[in-house]
Amino acid sequence: MSQSEPITGGCLCGVVRYEASEPLFDPHYCHCRTCQKASGAPVVAAAFLSRDAFRFTHGEPKLYRSSPIVERGFCADCGTYLMYRPLMREWSDWIIITIASLDRPESLAPERHFGIESQIAWFNTHDDLPRERYEDDFIEILADANREEREAVLGRYGSR
Repeated sequence: MSQSEPITGGCLCGVVRYEASEPLFDPHYCHCRTCQKASGAPVVAAAFLSRDAFRFTHGEPKLYRSSPIVERGFCADCGTYLMYRPLMREWSDWIIITIASLDRPESLAPERHFGIESQIAWFNTHDDLPRERYEDDFIEILADANREEREAVLGRYGSR
């Protein structure tokens, strides 16, 4: 996406609309089981954005706390999965937007696969993008009160 083009998106029915004042970054596919369940799809394409650069321009999503460390935003009317908002302090400045909810999703292609340990066997994208696994204890460490462990995990996964 070029800097001059507005970055906008929203849900299927148009009740919830948003815009971003900065470019999205780290576009990726997430194969984790919670993204699969939240979207009803084998994978979610998403990208990071500073919370300060994001705002809803029409309506607000319904929020669902899908784990101790994250809430997800959906349109309460049509069900479109729009965003993932980390709740842990280390990632509290970021929001993750679903690429398919962008008005121009073709302008932001994923650059890696994440959470491949949950990839559904019959779903294979046949590309050369990097593939990464979550560690077995990734969620537990992030939710844990032990800050040193969380910082070590975030460092391995590229603290934002």
